[in-house]
Order: sequence, then C-alpha cells, then structure tokens
Amino acid sequence: MKLAIFQDSRVGGRPYNQDRLLIAHSRDAVLLVMADGMGGHLQGEVAAQITIDLLGELFYQQATPVLAYPNRFLVNAISAAHQAILDYAADHRLPEIPSTTVVAAIIQQGMLYWCHVGDSRLYLLDRHGLRLRSRDHSQVQQLIDQGRLTEEGAKTHPDRNKIYNCLGATSDPDIDIGEKQFVSPGTSIMLCSDGLWSQIDDGEMAKVFMGRMVGR
Repeated sequence: MKLAIFQDSRVGGRPYNQDRLLIAHSRDAVLLVMADGMGGHLQGEVAAQITIDLLGELFYQQATPVLAYPNRFLVNAISAAHQAILDYAADHRLPEIPSTTVVAAIIQQGMLYWCHVGDSRLYLLDRHGLRLRSRDHSQVQQLIDQGRLTEEGAKTHPDRNKIYNCLGATSDPDIDIGEKQFVSPGTSIMLCSDGLWSQIDDGEMAKVFMGRMVGR
C-alpha cells in the first residue's frame, strides 16, 4: 500500500488553534484523525488533544500490523476518548466539560473504514469526482434532510455552527459508522474541520482533486 499524506492546520478567527491532527501507522495500516475542539467552550483544544493522543496510543497497541476489526476499534477508541474527556473535567474540577468533534479513518488492505462525531468531515474523491462525504451532526443538516433548507441557505443560516453530537457532552456520543470503501489508485481521502469545508463547496472541492488526478 503506497500513500502520499499531507497535513496543514491554520489559526482561524480565534487567537489560538483548537484543531488537532494525527497520522499514525504500522507496517500495513494507517490511522488518520481530525479533532476540532469546540469554540466557545472551555478548553476545547484539550478535548481535541486527549482524543488524538488516546486514539494514537490504542492504534499502536492493537495494529499488529493490521487491526482485526477496524470499525470496532474506531467505535471503542472514540468512546474511550469521550470518557477520558469526562474524567479530565472531573479530575480538574472544571466548571464545564471540554468538547470536540472527531472524524477518524483506518486505511488497510486496500479498504477505508471511517466514522465521525460532529461536523468535522471526511471526503472521498476519485477521478470521477466526489464519491462520498460524511453527513454533519448539525441542526442545519437536519433541516436540509427534512427539505426545509438548501445547501446554499445553510451557509448563512444563524444556526450553521450548532451541532448536536460531540465528545465531552453529558450524554454518550452517537458515533456514526460509515460504510467501508474500496480505495483504488488515485483516490484521495480528506479529513477536515468546518474551517475548510465552510469556505469551499463540494463542486469546487471535486474540481481541485480531479485536477490533481489527471494523468494518473
């Protein structure tokens, strides 16, 4: 399995960056994680850091050199990260529990396994364009699914930044498990926060990646 990996993170409208990224690998498997600490909440960056640290630790313990049950690993690891965030808040007697979104992917044996909580996204693109995009756990996505709002209208909706599912909430997160996908040569897998996808629509995203696949 031959992969080319690139990562980038930039400070947005706040004075500090709450995004955290992880790339971990064994001989035959790769783990990609994007966690976005929730702005406006106490220590969102701490929740994101706890998440990537724990997922990385568990991956290195269990990928020998592949994961026997990738989906089970992702669900168990993300659930453990949620509990670790709650424990951190209790141990430090925080007045508010830190919270974060997360999107995570395993690539092994030519297959992609992935899941997410919140509105950080996974995109799968190939030479034919956008093949898959995760569905946000947000209020505006619910309105879109109900036919009460368009994708274009969601960009300016006053509740566009409100999500109903995250790590660090008082209730257990609803971990959305994506259908596994075959990864063919030239396929691109992108994990990103709303800092990127809110600025670029799906059509523009597809054009960018289709352009870089020409000639492959």
